[in-house]
Amino acid sequence: MTAKSLRLLIGGILLVVALAVLPLLAIDIPGVLPGPTYTPGTLQLLAFALLIAALALTYRMMFGLAGLLSFGHALFFAAGAYGLAMTLEAFGPAEWPSALVFTVAIAVTLVLGFVLAATVGALALRVTGISFAMVTLAFAQAGSVLIRRNPGSATGGDEGLALDTAHVPPELVGVVDTRNLYWVALGILVLVYLIVLWVERSRAGHVAEAIRENELRVRVIGIRPYDVKLLVFIAASVLASVAGMGYLLLQSGAAPRIATADFTLTLLVIVVLGGAGARWGAIVGGIVYTLLDQRLTALAGSDAIAALPDVLRIPLSEPLFILGTLFVLVVLFLPGGIAGLPARIATGRRQDRSIEPEEAVDA
Repeated sequence: MTAKSLRLLIGGILLVVALAVLPLLAIDIPGVLPGPTYTPGTLQLLAFALLIAALALTYRMMFGLAGLLSFGHALFFAAGAYGLAMTLEAFGPAEWPSALVFTVAIAVTLVLGFVLAATVGALALRVTGISFAMVTLAFAQAGSVLIRRNPGSATGGDEGLALDTAHVPPELVGVVDTRNLYWVALGILVLVYLIVLWVERSRAGHVAEAIRENELRVRVIGIRPYDVKLLVFIAASVLASVAGMGYLLLQSGAAPRIATADFTLTLLVIVVLGGAGARWGAIVGGIVYTLLDQRLTALAGSDAIAALPDVLRIPLSEPLFILGTLFVLVVLFLPGGIAGLPARIATGRRQDRSIEPEEAVDA
């Protein structure tokens, strides 16, 4: 292990430890957090941000690693949330312990997520480019319509599906246990990151990167791009289902909006905002976007915005307008996203150092 890898490993461990002890501290950041970090409202917001970061990381593996532009990634997030909710409600013999039912329900949901990912991926990857994106969009729209139609009263329709807490561990139910749910969200993020890291550093990950750069060249050397892309697609989709299960526990239910194509577009914005070229960029993008979305919504309804003239009040009262403007600015001035900012700063400093000697010679 090189010195740089060791420093990154130690830094990552320290960061996870710092995030793990955050619920035990009383850190208050006005304007960013709704209250001290030990309060349930703040912990729920932070846990949601961590889950969105994990979901964005799975989308980044598909889009940033393999170059697969999917408009239906939210389908698998919804499959994890709705799948676990329906499994807990419909499955569970009375003589089984609650912990066993909960564990089996998670396993069944993972299997269903795998089957769904393999089916969608096997069909969608028959085409490439924008055609692939349209096929994934069609599957996502079908899933969204199915959820809203509420067949057999299984999905709850537009009202969503509440979590059946009868077989959920009591440590994960209720406002008092929001701290435990935060740790679950952090654990999911760490798990997703480690699996994504393992996939990207594996032989399949290197081949997927080569396919993104030049698929024809990969075909020439005798490797089937379809198999590798399907593997990455399934891995990213199943991990998205894991994040969806965490969302169900955190929100105590699932809502139809998490299955829409708009939600997938939000993930694309998050990945581009954070930087598709780095794993930590997707994580930072997910956390920043979630916090901005929450705080801008609160700001939009504040008295300070209401007192402004109409020319300022109307756009500032729309959080999506502000987020869209921020996204445009990032695309224009930070092509590499937030993750590319340190490299741009370092490049600027090196250029400044190289200019100084030339100026001295001219003088």
